[in-house]
Amino acid sequence: MPTNEQRRASAKRKLERQLERRAQQAKRRRLLTIIGGSVAAVAVVAIAAYSIIASNQNHSDKQASSSGSSSASNGSTPEAGALPPFKPAADLGANCQYPPAPEPASKQVKPPRTGKVPTDPAQVSVSMVTNQGHIGLLLANNESPCTVNSFASLAQQKFFDDTKCHRLTAAPTSAVLQCGDPGGDGTGGPGYQFANEYPTDQYKPGDPAIHDPVTYPRGTLAMANSGPNTNGSQFFLVYKDTQLPPQYTIFGKIQQDGLATLDKIAKGGVAGGGADGPPATEVTIKSVMLD
Repeated sequence: MPTNEQRRASAKRKLERQLERRAQQAKRRRLLTIIGGSVAAVAVVAIAAYSIIASNQNHSDKQASSSGSSSASNGSTPEAGALPPFKPAADLGANCQYPPAPEPASKQVKPPRTGKVPTDPAQVSVSMVTNQGHIGLLLANNESPCTVNSFASLAQQKFFDDTKCHRLTAAPTSAVLQCGDPGGDGTGGPGYQFANEYPTDQYKPGDPAIHDPVTYPRGTLAMANSGPNTNGSQFFLVYKDTQLPPQYTIFGKIQQDGLATLDKIAKGGVAGGGADGPPATEVTIKSVMLD
């Protein structure tokens, strides 16, 4: 039977073991607390970093969205491509044909000569006199000779004399004055039609790019049409860069005096307002003469 001293010694050892276990447990708790705090701190930093990145991304997205909305509200459109470089075909001007159009002539004229037409001189100077001022033109005979041949024939037969320019466009992507219809309503022509030339002839048949807009620069002189190869007498003068599919034959340039006259006409706007219609400032072609 243990003595009192032995019992006290045993109790003392038991107490020491309990105190040691408690100290170890406390130490583990402190270590876990430190580790947990570190993990939490890392998590907080990670969350904060993610929040900053997300916030910045959201800000960028909002800026992009705002920019897009601003562009849309300003009426801007995607930029059109450039006109293709001119590469003359081996048979350029070798076989110009002017078959009858479905509609009769609105002013009687003889069709131009058919077959081979000269491409020299490269440019043909033309004076177009209107009631609003002179419009000098340089026809691109070395690029669209069949078109130039027709225009020159109509001019020599006074087809354009005393006719009104019936249409003005003043949209962000279209700024042209259209003329060449003796009836003055956009439906008339010379009674014949002919094929497209530059830039249409720079594309292979069936090329989908023929439907993509390109920029017709300020100062361009081009043919109006009602579909492929339906050119007649109507033409348009570009007074600001204009986006169109390359399906309208370019056959010349407008000289500086002509651009000044066009700017004056365009300043008057469209009759009744809007972006497309008869020009508010009436434009009558008095004469078109080859220089």
